[in-house]
This record gives sequence, structure tokens and C-alpha cells, in this order.
Amino acid sequence: MNKFHFIGCNASYEEAKVVLFGAPFDSTVSFRPGTRFAPNRIRLDSEGLETYSPYQDEDLNNKKITDIGDIDIYYGNALNTLESVYTTTKKIIEDDKIPFMIGGEHLLSYASVSATYKHYKDLRVIHFDAHTDYRDQYFGETLSHATVIRRIHDEIGDKKIYSFGIRSGQKEEFLFAEEHQYIEKFDVITLDKVIEEVKNYPIYLTLDLDVLDPAYMSGTGTQDPGGLTFKELLNALLKLKVLNIVGLDIVELSPDYDTSGASTAAATKLIRELLLLTK
Repeated sequence: MNKFHFIGCNASYEEAKVVLFGAPFDSTVSFRPGTRFAPNRIRLDSEGLETYSPYQDEDLNNKKITDIGDIDIYYGNALNTLESVYTTTKKIIEDDKIPFMIGGEHLLSYASVSATYKHYKDLRVIHFDAHTDYRDQYFGETLSHATVIRRIHDEIGDKKIYSFGIRSGQKEEFLFAEEHQYIEKFDVITLDKVIEEVKNYPIYLTLDLDVLDPAYMSGTGTQDPGGLTFKELLNALLKLKVLNIVGLDIVELSPDYDTSGASTAAATKLIRELLLLTK
């Protein structure tokens, strides 16, 4: 258990409807590591954040949310770490609560989605990212933050993943996504249409922070120019309030690459808004 918890997440586990947990793992990152430092840095910086959201006119103190700290992580061992994420997510869902994972790298989302899918067989995934993450292998490894959406596709099947903001990847990845799932390059213009399409399904939301332009998110391992502004992303996320979100994560903050703290502040504020999206 960590000394710090995310601001406003003061409920007991028994009474909580949303369970926040950290997964500080970054052993498969393809460029710059450092996401393992995100969960506790986010918790610490959240002390400078108001619990009240003027965007939603809601307050974290009026929600039943708990932060159970960081789960067991096996540095250098992706399989054992994924099992830890899977087991944690599965228990939270079985206890009739909503899991919210703070990564850590994006590979971790594979285990969290997998556990959620075991409970919700008609699950749909909404994915914000700069990168396709549809590689089948990355330097011979099938488990990588560069393969995570492909692994999720293998688990849940065709036409169930909706990706937004994508602007980097191999041509084969874009072609695969266009054939097997849904992808909007560069933007979130078609989000309203997708919301209408998935409104009757349980939703898992995975947010890779590098979907933001580096001007707003320099603290990430693989910066990619041409991304969303903070306001564009926030407005897109607020639209999801009408959906039945049953699981979610936010990943790929590497706080030490932005010594100003602005990237951590952005991630922290987004987490507050995402917590308030849940029902």
C-alpha cells in the first residue's frame, strides 16, 4: 500500500463503486522508459488539485471511490505482471465495482481488458492514442506496448475496438485496423457517431496520454507531434459520460521527461474527470 492516495478517493473498499490502482511497470517500452514512476507521482501531485470539477459540476467527495495503491509488479517479467493486473481487475469486477488502472506502460491494458471481457462478453473498447499498437510482434516479442491493441483484438474479436487520434504506425497496422476494427486518424471528429453506435454496450476506455500533442504532454516516452490539445481531448472524454463505462485506464505518463510538472498536472486532471464520468 502506498503512503499517498489520489485526492478524493477516501471511501473504503467495501463501499466504493470505483477502485483506483497503480501498475508501475515499463519493461517493454520501445523507446524511453519511465512510466513506472507515474502512479505515485500522480497521487502526490493530485494534492494540488481541487476535488470539484467545474466541467461537470461534480465533486469527487460525493463519489464512492477508493485507491488501493500499487499492485504487485514483477520488474522484467511481463507475464507475471500481466497476471497481477488480470487478477486485480477480475476481483474488482466480481465485487461489482469499476476498475481504474493508472499505468505504467500500455501493455498492461491487455490484462485489464481481458479480465473485463471475461465478465462482459459484449464489451467494446474505446482507445485514444498516438500509435496504432497493432503490431503482431515487436522485435520478436508478442507482448509489448507496441502490440497491445493487437493482443486485445485477438482476445475480443473484430469490430469491437474504436481508436482515435492515431497518427503513427506501420502501414500494415493501419490496414489491419481499417479492416478489422475502427480507426480515426489524427482526430476525434467521428466520436459522436461511435458513441451512438456503442451506447448500449459495456465500455472499456483506454487512454494513452501520448494522444496529446507534445506541447501538452512532453512527459511521455514516445512523443508524437500533431496530436490533440488538452481541451480537445477533455471535451471528447466528457462526451463519454452517457456510456456505460465498466473499466478504464490511463497509461504512458513518464513524469521525469517533463521537469516542469505540466504533463503530470494534465494527467492528474484527466483522471479526476474520468473518475467523475463513472456511474
